Amino acid sequence: MRNLTLLTDFYELTMMYGYFLQGKTDEVATFDLFFRPFDESNFCIAAGLEQAIEYVENLHFSDDDIDYLRSTKAFNEDFLNFLKDFKFTGTIRAIPEGTVVFPYEPLMIMTAPICQAQLVEAALLNIINFQTLIATKARRVCHAATPASVLEFGLRRAQGPDAAIYGARAAVIGGCSSTSNVLCAQMFDMPPKGTHAHSWVMSFPTELDAFMAYADTYPDNCLLLVDTYDTLGSGVPNAIKVFDYLKAKGHKPIGIRLDSGDLAYLSKQARVMLDEAGHTDCKIFASSDIDEYVLESLKQQDAKIDIYGVGTKMITSNNTPSLGGVYKLCNISSNGVETPKMKISDNPIKMTNPGIKTVFRLFGRDTNKAIADVICLVGETIDDTKPLTITHPVERWKTKEVVNFYAKELYDTVMVDGKRTYKSKSVYQLQKDCQASLDGFWDEYKRLSNPHDYKVDLSDNLYALKQRLILNERKGKGNEVQKGSSRVRPKRS
Repeated sequence: MRNLTLLTDFYELTMMYGYFLQGKTDEVATFDLFFRPFDESNFCIAAGLEQAIEYVENLHFSDDDIDYLRSTKAFNEDFLNFLKDFKFTGTIRAIPEGTVVFPYEPLMIMTAPICQAQLVEAALLNIINFQTLIATKARRVCHAATPASVLEFGLRRAQGPDAAIYGARAAVIGGCSSTSNVLCAQMFDMPPKGTHAHSWVMSFPTELDAFMAYADTYPDNCLLLVDTYDTLGSGVPNAIKVFDYLKAKGHKPIGIRLDSGDLAYLSKQARVMLDEAGHTDCKIFASSDIDEYVLESLKQQDAKIDIYGVGTKMITSNNTPSLGGVYKLCNISSNGVETPKMKISDNPIKMTNPGIKTVFRLFGRDTNKAIADVICLVGETIDDTKPLTITHPVERWKTKEVVNFYAKELYDTVMVDGKRTYKSKSVYQLQKDCQASLDGFWDEYKRLSNPHDYKVDLSDNLYALKQRLILNERKGKGNEVQKGSSRVRPKRS
């Protein structure tokens, strides 16, 4: 396993050094990792937790790491000696991979001595942001493709090997049936998928020769790329000849692949040609710069495509190439005193929610569909035996009474005192978990364009704490609550 301890921004280390010099190493900090609203999707699919835990488990500074840090001349020897015995001893709570999650809901809640909690910021954001982004994009692509299936084909266009491997993993969590990336398939126990390239066809004297050679090589897995020269004029007719040949020998051809041109028109024409030739069970596979918007258009045109290979626009999340995930301090524990913290900004979108939190998802008892989420302070409970009024977190005049519901807390504790409590799942089990989470929402929330707004409320106690901190800041008392009210643990009724 790679040691990624130095996969961090330099200011994380300089802050650690400052905490060390200021005698703050025994303070325990809690950070929230969450994302802010963005245009393309009203929710995300949580992903990357497995790799985040692996990273945290393996935190340590090697001799080479310490020699390198010494060479920067930014740290004294006492601090470098402190780093020699460094390891993670904290606790992590997280929303499970594959879960639908909304802006400002922490995907991960990190509680650890402040130097540890500070160091991991950049790497955790790198791991969680990327996989969550790609799982979300894949969910959109697969949603648009339904009932056709989607294969992940992004290896050659991903921004580097790690993006290709872990992006493919995330894409399968989000709904893709498999990947063309053999290393990813090996690492995560998936069957690699693929056909042949145009170069195969061009390497033979004729297209028919190429198709025959491929059929002889893979008689029971023959899927032919038909657009090298003339899709309808030669590609499909030659494929039909080969399929006739295979059927005569007792084999069942898979189908054809389109990789260019007007996919709607070509697929409909090819479907007619295949059916008339008696190959009604042959599939039509399509690739060529596809995303969810192209898929919606193809569906509207009644394209006859059974399987899609999606690469560039999914592995790069082309419309939204980064997730606005952040990692913000929400609580400091020192000498038994808990002090909630929040960022206060002139830009409301950048303000944070203070205190150690949890999230409850409310479901209708008669529908098992999600109604709303409530972000609470840890220790709060939701009484689901009586009606609950939820309130918009900013526009407080907007309220809704929820009745006949049950509440489910979203978090799992995945590390305690530096020890993993998280149980790994296969990628396909995570995909099932993702589908189960999605099934808990009405279609109106899941549509690609202009989805219905899902309600995410702050509990009354969290809202009141937030307002007190804002008021104290305005009065010049600093970002902390008054003495005696640092920790809020009431019941929510």
